[in-house]
Amino acid sequence: MVTRATDAGTNQSVERAVSVLRALDSGRAELRVSDVAELTGLGSSTASRLLSTLERLDMVERDPVSSLYRLSLGTLPLAATAVNRHPVHRAARMVLQELAARTGLGANVAVRRGDVLMFLCNFEGARAPKSYTQAGHTAPLHATGIGKCLLSGLSPKERRKLLAEPLEAHTEFTTVSHDLLDEELAAVRRSGYAVEAEERALGRASLAAPVRDASGDVVAAVSLWGPTSVLGGQDAQGVPEARTALAREVIEAADAVSQALGAV
Repeated sequence: MVTRATDAGTNQSVERAVSVLRALDSGRAELRVSDVAELTGLGSSTASRLLSTLERLDMVERDPVSSLYRLSLGTLPLAATAVNRHPVHRAARMVLQELAARTGLGANVAVRRGDVLMFLCNFEGARAPKSYTQAGHTAPLHATGIGKCLLSGLSPKERRKLLAEPLEAHTEFTTVSHDLLDEELAAVRRSGYAVEAEERALGRASLAAPVRDASGDVVAAVSLWGPTSVLGGQDAQGVPEARTALAREVIEAADAVSQALGAV
């Protein structure tokens, strides 16, 4: 729903225009005016007027055949500038590209945005399944290895305030209890990396490590992900064979990004 202006420091017209742009990023490729009105809580005439204005400004475009609206490539320079200027993206891009090529898996970096994580970039190795993750996409914190690393920098009280219980179940393997999540995050702090197996999507697993800045705070996380078959096989201690070597890879990658951000 659209957020209404509530004080003299906000502008309702700007808020409405932004809500229209966000509606066009709701998951469907193209929308009707009535769809935008429903998603934003605006009247159809207001939504139509805003879409027309945004079309003139090259922020949205209308299909000449269907007359459905979609985001325009005019938004791309703004988005590209935002991500390319982000310090974590600048520090991580080459590290992740090399990590994906070396391991053959998918490599991501993400930051926390409120109660979700946001991916800044993603690279796919030869053994990684097709990924639909893109810069700007969001994912749950509690159901991903990369999200658990981001949560590891918060206290239990802060985490409970941020995420309501029960935590949302994405598969039968998702951690849905804060008490269990506390135990998992304690393990992350001990080992230096997080493990996630089929918590968000069946058949997929990930390893992740936190990224710290010059102050020592967790500001991002790096992850390797791929099919559970690639991450399977066990050593004498019952730990998947691939996990030990890949955990070192992801920790070293996170350390390289941390050092670029000034961590010691």
